[in-house]
Amino acid sequence: MRVALKILGLTAYAACVSQAAVGQGLVVKKRLSAMMAHEAVAEAVAVCAKAGYAVTAIVVDNEGVRQAVLRGDGATVHTLDSAYAKAYTAASLAPVRKDGSTKGLSERIAKTPGVSTAGLASLPNINFTPGGITILAGEEAIGGIGVGGAPGGNFDHDCGQAALDKIKDRMK
Repeated sequence: MRVALKILGLTAYAACVSQAAVGQGLVVKKRLSAMMAHEAVAEAVAVCAKAGYAVTAIVVDNEGVRQAVLRGDGATVHTLDSAYAKAYTAASLAPVRKDGSTKGLSERIAKTPGVSTAGLASLPNINFTPGGITILAGEEAIGGIGVGGAPGGNFDHDCGQAALDKIKDRMK
């Protein structure tokens, strides 16, 4: 009887400990280092400047927190909001929709008759204009880069893609 009670007690203790361990773990989060985020925004702004476009570039983590911001020479004030909204959308919405960028989102929406974005577009900081790209570490979405200010979203997208291409080999 005593042995059975000890075994029962040990089993109950082990169950409680394992339940507590499940609920108290750490969440590991990947994001670009500060230096790499700054390198990305600098590259995006430089690529666009070479093409004659004054832009702002912003990198956010996968929760939409700004990691790096660079407003290029001559970029107007509204580009700060535009670039952020594109980065935020690319980090938070594009991965869920499996589009990888705001360009991909906008193309899919344009090709799908009857799709309404009214509900999503009414959320704060959502922007379906090209220029936001999901940042991936392998297959995992870890953030977004947004570029705003070029004379068309496709140009913003190209500058952001050039920035990610420059750092992609170090995002593993």
